Amino acid sequence: MSLDSAEASPSSSRDWFFPSPSFIHSTSNSPQSPNYPRKFSTIPRHSRSSHTDWKPPKTSTFRSVSSSGSAAYGDPKYGRVRRRIELRRREKMAKQEKEDPVLEQKRDVSKAVSGVKTAIGEMGIGDFGQRVKIRWQMASYIAILITAFGSLVHKNFSLHNQVIDLQDQISTMNIRLQACNTSDTFDTISILQEGDHLSSKGLKILALTVSIALLSMPLFVFKYIDYISKFRSSYNCSEKVSLNKQLEYRVDVLLSVHPYAKALALLVATLMLICLGGLALFGVTDDSLADCLWLSWTYVADSGNHANSEGMGPRLVSVSISFGGMLIFAMMLGLVSDAISEKLDSLRKGRSEVVEQNHTLILGWSDKLGSLLNQLVIANESLGGGIVVVMAERDKEEMELDIAKMEFDFRGTSVICRSGSPLILADLKKVSVSKARAIVVLADDGNADQSDARALRTVLSLTGVKEGLRGHIVVELSDLDNEVLVKLVGGELVETVVAHDVIGRLMIQCARQPGLAQIWEDILGFENCEFYIKRWPQLDGMQFEDVLISFPDAIPCGVKVASRGGKIILNPEDSYVLQEGDEVLVIAEDDDTYAPGALPMVWRGSLAGDFIVPKLTEKILLCGWRRDMEDMIMVLDAFLAPGSELWMFNEVVESERERKLIDGGLDLSRLVNITLVHREGNAVIRRHLESLPLESFDSILILADESVEDSAIQADSRSLATLLLIRDIQAKRLPYREAMVTRGQRGSFSRGSWIGEMQQASDRSVIISEILDPRTKNLLSMSKISDYVLSNELVSMALAMVAEDRQINDVLEELFAEEGNELHIRLAELYLHEGEEMSFYEIILRARQKREIVIGYRLENAERAVINPPNKNERRRWSVKDVFVVITEKE
Repeated sequence: MSLDSAEASPSSSRDWFFPSPSFIHSTSNSPQSPNYPRKFSTIPRHSRSSHTDWKPPKTSTFRSVSSSGSAAYGDPKYGRVRRRIELRRREKMAKQEKEDPVLEQKRDVSKAVSGVKTAIGEMGIGDFGQRVKIRWQMASYIAILITAFGSLVHKNFSLHNQVIDLQDQISTMNIRLQACNTSDTFDTISILQEGDHLSSKGLKILALTVSIALLSMPLFVFKYIDYISKFRSSYNCSEKVSLNKQLEYRVDVLLSVHPYAKALALLVATLMLICLGGLALFGVTDDSLADCLWLSWTYVADSGNHANSEGMGPRLVSVSISFGGMLIFAMMLGLVSDAISEKLDSLRKGRSEVVEQNHTLILGWSDKLGSLLNQLVIANESLGGGIVVVMAERDKEEMELDIAKMEFDFRGTSVICRSGSPLILADLKKVSVSKARAIVVLADDGNADQSDARALRTVLSLTGVKEGLRGHIVVELSDLDNEVLVKLVGGELVETVVAHDVIGRLMIQCARQPGLAQIWEDILGFENCEFYIKRWPQLDGMQFEDVLISFPDAIPCGVKVASRGGKIILNPEDSYVLQEGDEVLVIAEDDDTYAPGALPMVWRGSLAGDFIVPKLTEKILLCGWRRDMEDMIMVLDAFLAPGSELWMFNEVVESERERKLIDGGLDLSRLVNITLVHREGNAVIRRHLESLPLESFDSILILADESVEDSAIQADSRSLATLLLIRDIQAKRLPYREAMVTRGQRGSFSRGSWIGEMQQASDRSVIISEILDPRTKNLLSMSKISDYVLSNELVSMALAMVAEDRQINDVLEELFAEEGNELHIRLAELYLHEGEEMSFYEIILRARQKREIVIGYRLENAERAVINPPNKNERRRWSVKDVFVVITEKE
């Protein structure tokens, strides 16, 4: 095969390709070729023709060492890495050029081919005329040519063999080049990885440094603040508050004002711990930042997770994070525990809101609360129970404990206690004051003026409720002079009960009529019969005389006249005709136990004799001094007959007494029926009492002295001591003959005993003791040596009755007043004859002849009176020694 054919034929059995170092260098560095130089193929042409889909293998250029990281490779920050790669590649190519002989052989082959071409070009044929001349030359040339051709053929074959050898070497070099390219790729990747490792290592060092700096920052801040505080204090002596205290104050205000500040601070601390821990872990481990943050959270949430850490750095950081997590968890438990404890304490201490309506609200705490609750419980029994809310400035647990000690059955009524002040609107809203059907304001135990002043402020707070009040306000006052002011503030919402005034009037009535205290207890309390007002349309057009006998289970006492603005008239005339809208006032056991029935046939009859009650002069002793003494004197002057004497025995100097009485509004010159007799002394000293003619008094009133009225126990002790001394002195002064003729059952006491002598002396005079504590009442009731008055209990009964129905307050005020109607105890001989058989209805009609309403009776041998007796139409035999309880006009 000639060189031309070998050069021109594309289907030669071998592909001759001689890459030069410059070609490799230019190709690899050409900006137009983004890929590496193609691999040199050593596959023969006939082999290629048998593989039609054969494609020469490709290798990537240095620019695309990592297709996935091409962007990173082209990044300017990798310039240093690229320069290092180019330098290393050039060094390898220069070394290859020196060591590889292929390049030299390529040059020799190129020279031989060019020489052959030149020789052929020089060979030509001369003109035909010179053929002969040249023939010999041609022969010589042919010989030379054959010789040269033979040598050329020989050399061609030798060169062909060399080409084959060179191709084999080229294939080997391609394999080496591919290996070099692969190694360069690996070197590039390793260099990139090394660069990434160096960069990551720098980031980890930075993260560790930042975490340490943030951890140490609070220490430097505190030191700086302390330094600034000391500098300011030394520079400016007038500055009294240091920066530390100011910051502490700000933090304290923040935690106090914002209820969720503690939880928010704990959350911020937790996030900071997680972030700092994650940065520290990122600095000491090979994990990513996200994994380190998650691992930090696991250490905070569960301190036991750090046990799997390996290495000194990770262990130290994990232990620190776990320790911080334990602190965070402990603080979180503390906050949760405090929140739960505060909520339970608020519930336990009565700070939660009362969600009730139509309940009875009691504001304040006093000794009267027990009796008041008892009466409200009894009143609500017919309704299946009710809700009573008590709010006072006491601990809720103490109030509940004291209420639990009260010895009575609650009968379905729930008593809810709340701590708070009635002067604060927020506390009033907490007990649903606007939805209460009645609000009772109790007077404080202590000074009367301070108690009334507080009651006045409480009424002002109640009237300031924006939602308004559904119910009425019942205010207990200690001084009658303050009643006008409270009503002026409260207006139509307020009903007042003046405790001192009520007790003083009851004591006077009971002193003049022995046994009346028990009647008042039955009427005022809800245990027996009490006052009720209700409208009955079927009674319209009926005269009051017929209304009296129209209720089998109740006793009518008055009428609420609609035409006169709802005014209640006690004991009206028989001829009064009920009009439309009028309501009937009755005494009944409960509001649902009575109803009008058919009008019975009742024989009226006539009175047994002349109905004249003689009014005799009386001699009364007052032991002790009350702040409303002038009011009691005025009431006694209105009740007693002319010529009566009122002895006043107490420790107040006589001149001071007159000044106090005049300051209280008493005009001594206007006293008509009584004469004041002053004696000075101590009621608990026997020799002082012995100076008095105790056996000559018709009634003795032992008052709770003003000096000890703040303490119920001390006042009762003083009253009880005075009572026992007076009874003992009376027993010693009574003639033995009169003591022996005393008849009657006296229990188990012998007649010669000390209590027996005092019981005999009690028949001579009536002693009324003002008792404040119910326990003292039990002692007196067992000994039967005094017709007592229990102040707190009677006032509580009046408060409960007015709370249930505010209209009853007008009835009580009239019964306690000097004018109008009052309760009286009448002898039976005024209405009937001895042994006469009559029904209770007939006695009612006979008493109407003197315009009296009989509401009950007490038989001769009975200890208690019967109010609103049953079976009123049943006839029975009566005795002249029986007594009747009536409502009549004051004489």
